[in-house]
Amino acid sequence: MASGDDDDPIIEEIDVYLAKSLADKLYLFQYPVRPSTMTYDDVNHLSARIKPKQQRVELEMAIDTMSPNYCRSKGEQIALNVDGTTYDETNTYSVKMMDKQTFSSIQATTNTSRYAAAVFRKGELHVTPLTGILQMRPSFSYLDKADTKTREREAANEGGDSSQDEAEEDAKAITVRFARPESEQARQRRIQSYEFLQKKQAEEPWVHLHYHGVKDGHSEHERQYLFCQSVDASENSELVKTPKEYLAMLMPPLAEEKVVKPVGPSNVLSMAQLRTLPLGEQVKTLMKNVKVMPFANLMGLLASGTDSTAALRCIQQVALLVQGNWVVKSDVLYPKNTCSPHSGVPAEVLCRGRDFVMWRFTLERSVMRKEITAIIKLPPEDVKEFLEHVAAPRVNRGWEFLLPTDVDFIKKHPDIAHRQHMLWLGIQSKLEKVFNFSKEDFMPKNSPQPDPVHVGGEQRLKMAHDRAQANQSSLQKELDARRAGSGVHIKQEPVGEDEPMDTSSSSSIPNGSVNGYPSDHTNGNGASPTSSSSVELQDFVIKTFRKHFVLTLNEFKRLFSLHLASMPVGQSLFTSISDHMLQDAILLCQCKQIMVPFPAQTTAAADEQKVFGLWETGEDFDKQRRLLYELFNKNYRVRRNAVQTRLAQEFGDVSKSDVDRLLNECCISYAGMWYLKGTLQS
Repeated sequence: MASGDDDDPIIEEIDVYLAKSLADKLYLFQYPVRPSTMTYDDVNHLSARIKPKQQRVELEMAIDTMSPNYCRSKGEQIALNVDGTTYDETNTYSVKMMDKQTFSSIQATTNTSRYAAAVFRKGELHVTPLTGILQMRPSFSYLDKADTKTREREAANEGGDSSQDEAEEDAKAITVRFARPESEQARQRRIQSYEFLQKKQAEEPWVHLHYHGVKDGHSEHERQYLFCQSVDASENSELVKTPKEYLAMLMPPLAEEKVVKPVGPSNVLSMAQLRTLPLGEQVKTLMKNVKVMPFANLMGLLASGTDSTAALRCIQQVALLVQGNWVVKSDVLYPKNTCSPHSGVPAEVLCRGRDFVMWRFTLERSVMRKEITAIIKLPPEDVKEFLEHVAAPRVNRGWEFLLPTDVDFIKKHPDIAHRQHMLWLGIQSKLEKVFNFSKEDFMPKNSPQPDPVHVGGEQRLKMAHDRAQANQSSLQKELDARRAGSGVHIKQEPVGEDEPMDTSSSSSIPNGSVNGYPSDHTNGNGASPTSSSSVELQDFVIKTFRKHFVLTLNEFKRLFSLHLASMPVGQSLFTSISDHMLQDAILLCQCKQIMVPFPAQTTAAADEQKVFGLWETGEDFDKQRRLLYELFNKNYRVRRNAVQTRLAQEFGDVSKSDVDRLLNECCISYAGMWYLKGTLQS
């Protein structure tokens, strides 16, 4: 025996027996409205009856009318209200006084498999399973009978006042109607209705019983059945179990109960059923029903503790952002291969028309229905349905967007707002081709905006080259003056005719950098030419690449725009920064461009094909990162085993964790292949 058992010795062992004689007949009665010290054992029980299937019991008990606590006037009044003044065999109270009360049962629990009645005798514990546990409470059905009597008397009085000489009413034609066949859905609703359940319960007949008191001889005889009739262990096999079987009996495995779902109208959304669905389906179902909703309201409808980031991911799949609020996507409301219930227009045409309505609300608060109809050319019923989803009619203002602009959401999630803005630009370009319009057609006439001037990359390069040529002479004079003033002698070496001067290092490398790194050249005063804005820009580049390691120019521009938007007003040092300046800053901050050979059929834009990776951090892990960049210089995607093999050839055995770290820092995986971040096109 273990040492711990010595502190808690076994004092006595008790044999347990399972009695089965009353296993299907034993009920436990509870009287919750009466203290346990005031039993009904000595009260005269007048009658008893039971409905076995429903486990419903009624007991009639006599009331001591001679008790000093009994009010005779109240008892007589109750009997008069219930039975009236006439005597009848069906009267509830035969002595014109309330001399009895009825107790009716309700089930305390429907599952009694864990409950039993036990009797202890001579060191043995005899256990009998319970069939039901019933709580007996006073029944007030006599009050219903009193109300019925009152209504009957009132009806009789009203009928007696009518004249006996009234002529017989004229015969009227009776319309005969035949009930149509009941549908399965209607039958399910009828079966689950309260009226049907009441009717089914009333159909079961009462079984009348004989009551025997506690001290009655028959009761004493029945109590003997609470003891096991056979003490042979072989006949008590239910209690002879292995430890594993006994544990399974004590803690049975959880089984999913099949719950019959109530059949309700198709347009009614049950929140209890909704929260059993995956998060994505919850968001989709809510948006389909509500049509337009702020994100804060959506989080309030979801279960408490729902991750807002996960909810944001889900809602972007089924809704679009309009004035800071989320509006369900058209293809969610009108799935493919469906049509309008009003006009039969195909779903594809409906989606285009509704997208136009939503796009108009991204520009202004109110729209005119006539203008919408004139452009999308859909039936008025469909146009009205589009507008009713997201707007409300206003006098002399057309249709106004339902919700106020959610500025808080836009400020809190600028990245999502920017992404949604880009999505709307793509939708706008498609709508312009389909409906043949221009965005400027819908600009407010009282605040005209100048057309933006678009200058291509080649044109910008030519303009910069012309400016450099024009300023070359003045810059050369200024440089010579600085050299003369500083007293520093620059050695001039002649250049041979057969040896051309190499100017590529100064002209092709931005800002005097060599191989992507800053050179050691300084100005005449020994100070760096970097301004405060470029210092801040380089600081942002270093922090960003140390976090992401690999970025396309397009993604870096997006992150930089978010950084500018998050800065307090008036504290930004940046006025206007071109793509060329951003690339220079990246190359000056220990980063290199990775020349990824994109496939010929790629849909990536020019900014998405410019990929930059962090080259130098001062860690030993830089070597593995550079080796990975070399692999992506040869192919735009690689397999994991190819990376692992190349690392093993170069550095020997490399742990799995190092390979995982390298790929997760710089790449994303899709269909068994690894791509540099930002290079995988959806």
